[in-house]
Amino acid sequence: MRLLTMFRITLTLGLLSLLVTFWGCTKPDETKTASSKNEPAQSAPATPAKTGAANTPVPTSSAPSVAAIATADGERAGTHVDITELKRSSDNTLTLKFVMVNDSDNRLGFGYDFGDKANEIKDFASIGGVNLVDGAGKKKYFVVRDTENNCVCSRDLKDMPPRGRANLWAKFPAPPDDVQKISIVIPHFGPIDDAPISR
Repeated sequence: MRLLTMFRITLTLGLLSLLVTFWGCTKPDETKTASSKNEPAQSAPATPAKTGAANTPVPTSSAPSVAAIATADGERAGTHVDITELKRSSDNTLTLKFVMVNDSDNRLGFGYDFGDKANEIKDFASIGGVNLVDGAGKKKYFVVRDTENNCVCSRDLKDMPPRGRANLWAKFPAPPDDVQKISIVIPHFGPIDDAPISR
């Protein structure tokens, strides 16, 4: 009889313990549910930016490219140039900026290909052979050169890999103010006529 009574007491205490544990675990959820009924719905937090190694944000898009004011295909299939700027500077020069694109399956070497033949040694791996032509004024403008006869332009260029591109530039003597358009001649690319000059 005593054993039975002790068994009942132990069983009752065990059940009470389980009920208290169960009630204690469910109470916060019930409170949260009850309080959420009285509160307005909150919007979900914004999705955080994707991250890569070392928690560095992963860019979702590349920087916008500058719009081309003119373009020309190259002699080699899959190559072209996009002229992005032809602008007068305060030092009485004209700055030409362009992107050379190699969408072919082969490397595009600079070497002596884009230099001025009169300055072949100095112009190795440069674009010193680019020039501007004012057809109406019958004048040709060559790249500006420093005291050592180096072109004031992109120099020491490495070969461009397949599917590669390079941002290039060159400075020229500025034509008269009344010249608002000019032709651009880049070796191994078609001539670009009537490129607008900006200020």
